[in-house]
Amino acid sequence: MKAHLTERIKFPPGFWEGVRLAGIAAQDIARKAGLPLTIVHEPVVTTAQYFAIWQAYSDLIGDTAEGIIKLATAFETAKYPPTVLATYHARDYRDALHRMARYKQLCPPESLRITEQGEQCTIELEWLYTEQPGPAMLIGITLAYLLELGRRGTGRYLTAQLVEFSLPMGNVQALEAYFGCRVRIGAGCNRLTLHRRDLDRPFVSYNEELLEILTPILDRSLEEQLNSSSITEKVKWLIKRSLAGGSPDIGTVAKELGVSDRTLQRRLSDENTNFKHLLTQARHEQAREYLSDPSLDIKEVAFLLGYEDQNSFYRAFRYWEGDTPAHWRTEHIGTNKITEEQP
Repeated sequence: MKAHLTERIKFPPGFWEGVRLAGIAAQDIARKAGLPLTIVHEPVVTTAQYFAIWQAYSDLIGDTAEGIIKLATAFETAKYPPTVLATYHARDYRDALHRMARYKQLCPPESLRITEQGEQCTIELEWLYTEQPGPAMLIGITLAYLLELGRRGTGRYLTAQLVEFSLPMGNVQALEAYFGCRVRIGAGCNRLTLHRRDLDRPFVSYNEELLEILTPILDRSLEEQLNSSSITEKVKWLIKRSLAGGSPDIGTVAKELGVSDRTLQRRLSDENTNFKHLLTQARHEQAREYLSDPSLDIKEVAFLLGYEDQNSFYRAFRYWEGDTPAHWRTEHIGTNKITEEQP
């Protein structure tokens, strides 16, 4: 039986050479992760294995910040997989970042959301399809590499404006020295903010002929992969990504997928579901995830799920679980100090 699409992650072979240069043996990472030594030679891993490998590297290196910097700077350009080569040889930094965001879809579970506004360009890391948060080391490496890409491509020592992490990252001062800006820990997201002017800087590594070869191949692979995944998964992921902004409607999601409302309704019907059901399902799954985080109070959870008031969330959660949110939280995470705040 084949692993599910979102459970098949292409693991870059250059990672193992990178960790070796950082002073860590690949076999030690496999043992620490509780995985067979053959995992080092596996081109595809599951999400659980992927996260376990990154966590093992973090545990062995000691300080998260040190591990981030070592791996980001040690990773050899020659070891880049095709998806990354297409970014390194882009026309300029903007082109490289957008190629990175596009081709990241070939290597879940990370997803990048790029926004340009005013003098800033923000790149927010999200998780594609999986609800499990990635290890701090993976989060840090992903954002550090985006800056490293700009530095190597332009041949300039670029700096960021701000870096935000939701998890502890070890030696913050070391990270601030690497990124060249303030690093904020305990943020509500994982985000890199760049100077927008840097996006126009040309890449000295620009290779038009190579891009003409790689781009059609990667675009075809991406199209095949996206077409092979179910529309139900895509819709549910888009709903979860949009909940905090209010209750998403089918028109918004259809636009993101590049189809009409009617086409989306038909395709969901072909998979024996509908938009309303997926919205409810997405809220239920996200509610359980958010309530498992004791740092979020009930009002915040209701807001993050797109409910206009706390009462609506209470009613929905009682229907799903037959219990109140606070009592469910106490039962499932063993936190006896949490008291319920009635709306």
